[in-house]
Amino acid sequence: MHRRKSRRSINHLNRKNLSRKKLGAFLSFMAPSLLGVTVFVLLPFGDVVKRSFTTAVTGQFTGMANYGTIFQNQAFLIAVRNTLKFTLVCIPLLVLIGFCIAWPLSKLKEAGLIKSVYLFPLAMPTATIVMVWKMVFYKQGFLNLFLSRLGELTGMWGEIHTDYLGTEAAFWVLVGSYIWKNTGYTVVLWLAGIIGIPTGQLEAARVDGAGGFQRLWYIVLPNLKGSLYTIVILSFLNSFKIYREAYLVAGAYPHKSIYLLQHLFNNWFVNLEFDKMAAAAVCTGGFLLVVILLLQRVWDKE
Repeated sequence: MHRRKSRRSINHLNRKNLSRKKLGAFLSFMAPSLLGVTVFVLLPFGDVVKRSFTTAVTGQFTGMANYGTIFQNQAFLIAVRNTLKFTLVCIPLLVLIGFCIAWPLSKLKEAGLIKSVYLFPLAMPTATIVMVWKMVFYKQGFLNLFLSRLGELTGMWGEIHTDYLGTEAAFWVLVGSYIWKNTGYTVVLWLAGIIGIPTGQLEAARVDGAGGFQRLWYIVLPNLKGSLYTIVILSFLNSFKIYREAYLVAGAYPHKSIYLLQHLFNNWFVNLEFDKMAAAAVCTGGFLLVVILLLQRVWDKE
């Protein structure tokens, strides 16, 4: 009996030592990353949170005054509305278009070569892309020249000199730019998920008489839940990077349909309105965190 107790106590001590070693190894691996995140992300964001409650010049504590100011600012409300609209339009389109390309592409032997072609837009400099959009969509751009020539041949309309980047159409030009540039990596992520589906499941479903749509709906799509989550998160974050294109195309004060949060932050920074910018940054960061956590919870439940 005494020997059994001794063995149990020894095994218990061995488990404790093993768990401590694992914890030590985990901390030693994670310490550099945690240190970097703390120094370069958490501490700067904490300073931004502090500044959101103070004045820009004197640093005097003002409570929630800065937050009240930004939510009464028309430019901020327009920027929030446009940014949300852009995100809600682009992400479903990008996810759907990427899958519609990746699914038939996964059945081809030359998928690797074609996949490289889709990644080409990511390698193009933003300034080059902007130059192309200007050449196509300005008053004397290629699109207007083509439509004018088509009108002359058909006799249905005359010359067209629409400035697409100066009208509501600028929003859809920006949407097209985002989808064109980001479709490549979306296709690659979808392909990675599709290739990872066990072929045995698909073969078994085919033997049982399941049609192509049934295999897609009941086997392929459920197995792509992880890929869908990754694509949605990356697309959501990348939608906030479209500012470069919008800024280079139309400047700091573009048409109101493409006036985004990044334009607002840039203009407040130029005008040294750091208190309002800090409050808006905290709201934006909090919104992004909530959306990502909600998406994670939805995917975990499924």
